[in-house]
Amino acid sequence: MINNDNHGHGQTKHHEHHHSHDHKDHQNQVKDGKVNAHNHSSHGDHEKSGHEGHENHNHHDHHNHDNHNHHSHHDHGNMVNDFKKRFYISLIVTIPILVLSPMIQSFIGVNWQFANDQYILFALSTFVFFYGGWPFITGGISELKDKNPGMMTLIGLAILVAYGYSSLTVFGWEGSDFFWELATLIDIMLLGHWLEMRSVMGASNALEELVKLMPSEAHKLDENDEVQEVSVSDLKNNDRILVKPGEKIPVDGMILDGKSAIDESMLTGESVPVEKNKGDEVIGGSVNKEGSLTIQVEKTGEDSYLSQVINLVKEAQQSKSRTQDITNKAAKWLFYLALVSGFATLFIWLMLGFSFDVALERMVTVMVITCPHALGLAAPLVIAVSTSISAKQGLLIRNRANFEGARNLNAVVFDKTGTLTKGKFGVTDIVPSEGYEIETVLTWAASLEQNSEHPIASGIVREAKNKHIKLKKIAEFDSITGKGIEGMIDDRKINVVSPGYVNDNNMKYDQDAFNIMSAEGKTVVFVLLDDKLIGMIALADIVRDTAKEAVAGLKEKGIQSIMLTGDNEKVAQWVAKQLDIDEVYAEVLPNEKSDQVKKIKDKGWKVAMTGDGVNDAPALATADLGIAIGAGTDVAMELPMLYLLRVTQKT
Repeated sequence: MINNDNHGHGQTKHHEHHHSHDHKDHQNQVKDGKVNAHNHSSHGDHEKSGHEGHENHNHHDHHNHDNHNHHSHHDHGNMVNDFKKRFYISLIVTIPILVLSPMIQSFIGVNWQFANDQYILFALSTFVFFYGGWPFITGGISELKDKNPGMMTLIGLAILVAYGYSSLTVFGWEGSDFFWELATLIDIMLLGHWLEMRSVMGASNALEELVKLMPSEAHKLDENDEVQEVSVSDLKNNDRILVKPGEKIPVDGMILDGKSAIDESMLTGESVPVEKNKGDEVIGGSVNKEGSLTIQVEKTGEDSYLSQVINLVKEAQQSKSRTQDITNKAAKWLFYLALVSGFATLFIWLMLGFSFDVALERMVTVMVITCPHALGLAAPLVIAVSTSISAKQGLLIRNRANFEGARNLNAVVFDKTGTLTKGKFGVTDIVPSEGYEIETVLTWAASLEQNSEHPIASGIVREAKNKHIKLKKIAEFDSITGKGIEGMIDDRKINVVSPGYVNDNNMKYDQDAFNIMSAEGKTVVFVLLDDKLIGMIALADIVRDTAKEAVAGLKEKGIQSIMLTGDNEKVAQWVAKQLDIDEVYAEVLPNEKSDQVKKIKDKGWKVAMTGDGVNDAPALATADLGIAIGAGTDVAMELPMLYLLRVTQKT
């Protein structure tokens, strides 16, 4: 038994041709200079956690991706817990503040005053101001630095004025304190922020998810071909590494020895695993399906293909304009209103002849009142409720402003592999030779394929299981280099082979049927029984039923559907025809995907992009609305600054 089942299953000639020149260019995509994949630019300030930017928490610079100590995944969780803790502690301290406040006492008609009680009140309020109010003060400062006052600045102004003035009254200034107002305002705003942040929990960093696709260790071969386990960061150009079946390829390189089918669908969108032999290029992050490979390292770290994709995503994110939601715009105008009306109050009361003490108290009152408790709570509650309703429907919303803008969409761009299609092979046609039944062809083929890991094999076996066909026992099993597999079942020789094998042996088959299936981009294999052709099986990436409904639904609403894929033209056109999509761009590299989205946006259209792989990440970040399909990968799901939609699929 040979178990490195090296399938030479038939990619049509077009496939092989398409790969040979394409993948060489992958690494040369981003011409402009070096890429820094690991120094993730920190988005915003740690405390700048207002209504404006939960996506922007500082994910600290990671110069060190190999240790995989990505603590920033916990950053957002820590911030949520931080707000929760600040809220509860401030709330507890607020109770004695309310009890000690003269104004509250007069409201309820009691007098619990005692000697030096205002100093205790001052001490407790100082704690709440600095502990509970700190995120708002620092948030306000960073908003002012950006010359863009919003919610944080408004809250900051109100608590600062209330605290400053009330402190003066404790130490002899004529007037009454606002400590209770200060404490309750801080409590409510902390509660609002905690609720809001909890509802958009999960905002972590896509760039890190991309980095995580790379294995952290590699099997390096020394001069004596002994294997050493080394960290990927220690690999240098021209080092030799061993990649075993089922492992991820750690770096971009060239195959020195061995051959295998390599799954690059995550990186390039190509649905069929690519057969690679000695001398072919491989991309770091792709998955080695079958054979063992010895690879010579060609590109490490920042020159690698994945790093360039990471850089594209980073650029797309940075070039995004900072969208503000309604509460922030309201807060901005309320901030200006508070300043103007506060000073106007001061001057008017002074002009009316009142003392400065009285005028100042009126001014402080106006400034504090302008920051409404309700604004801090209403928006987060709406967000929390709408987010939880969406989550029940399988939608995770990352950026609400973009989500709200979805009602103005003109076009939706779909990635093909894994989004419109299931991303795994299924049997589309079985063409039996004369005198044979469809079931016979499938039984023999599936019985032989049951030991193979190849995606084509899985597709054939799955089809047999769906039809409740009982598989036969295999006696022998072998792979024919680059041609297919053969075995002995019930003392009969059975082969499943590529078109190349059939042509080399001058076997007769239905050329017309074969050409039609090939033209649709399907992968066709031939089934031989005792060296006699008994039929052909065509496989393709199966189109999702839900995709048909989605495209039809968008058409009714007058929204244009566009397909953008790294897969080859024939496959793309076949899928588009089934789904009734008119506009198709095929064989598009990842950086070209984002350029294509830009072109559509340049028409003045609002564009949503939906995809599921690394190769879609730059385009998802560029579109007005990025929709990542959860069945694919954590990467797309982790794109920050994206409203993130996760379709929960029945697979």
